[in-house]
This record gives sequence, structure tokens and C-alpha cells, in this order.
Amino acid sequence: MTIHELKEKFLQKRSYPIEDTCQLLDFAKQTYINNEISLKEFRSVVRELEALGAKNIDVFFESAIKTEA
Repeated sequence: MTIHELKEKFLQKRSYPIEDTCQLLDFAKQTYINNEISLKEFRSVVRELEALGAKNIDVFFESAIKTEA
């Protein structure tokens, strides 16, 4: 699966365009958890998205909470 195919899948499910790579990374996780894409496809998409600057949203918020404390 390519990033383009993942964007199309997102648009079909959500009916609005993707806003950023982090949102697409989160969607990729959800599709993998729901067995809609294979582990190989998931890893490939994650590598591509991280190369484009996507950050794991969970880690981002976790580190933001730690810095506020």
C-alpha cells in the first residue's frame, strides 16, 4: 500500500481530506489494528510517513505532558 492509496482510503471512510502526515499515521494505525492492512503494508507506510516528517501523536502528547509538569 502506498501513501496515496492510504489517503484515498481515508477520504472514503471520513469524507474529508487529510490535513497532515500525523493524521495519516494515526489512520494507518487504526487500519492496521482493524486488520484492513497487513503488517508489511503498515510498516512500509509508516516508514514513508516518518520520512515525510510524521510524528507519533501519542508520543508527542506524552512528552508535552511531561514538560508541563
